[in-house]
Amino acid sequence: MPPGDADRVLLHSCCAPCSSAIVECLLNNGIRPTVFYFNPNIHPRREYERRKAESQRHAQTLGLDFVDADYDPKGWLKRTAALADAPERGPRCVLCFGLRLSETARYASANGFGVFTTTLASSRWKDRSQILDAGRSAAADWPGLVFWEHDWRKGGLTERKAELNREYGFYQQTYCGCIYSLRATRLRRVSDGSDS
Repeated sequence: MPPGDADRVLLHSCCAPCSSAIVECLLNNGIRPTVFYFNPNIHPRREYERRKAESQRHAQTLGLDFVDADYDPKGWLKRTAALADAPERGPRCVLCFGLRLSETARYASANGFGVFTTTLASSRWKDRSQILDAGRSAAADWPGLVFWEHDWRKGGLTERKAELNREYGFYQQTYCGCIYSLRATRLRRVSDGSDS
């Protein structure tokens, strides 16, 4: 299943809801992923902590290793400030994917993983090609490291994700995670009257 029949996979996780079916699929294929939680884009802090807690709960329930990576929202904001007004799925998202997957690749290489992948590509709200480009670029910096480009939206995984999310009762976030997506979501709700 994974490239080169690797038995160790580092799974960058954006949240428990997006991870659920992917983790189950890996386990069903004899792979125990290590969950890598690196999401400095998430705003505000309480939202970050809530999403992280759900990811930790999921990993602990399944007995998986969980890596709680650094949370540096100030650094993330500094890197993305020039793209504050960029639209969703635009250059700011490209930069964000690159930052998160570069750190995932660095950790993978430093800790003996030959393969890494991400739950980001499972979301219908994301541009999969941007994520794949970011993953390939991140892997290229580390000789011998492979970014696994599996399409986590196919093979019934999207439907299974919805089932598992109900079973686990995961917290369901209402925006991508960053301050800019939160702003866009709030503006959209005000304009369509759903924020009253």
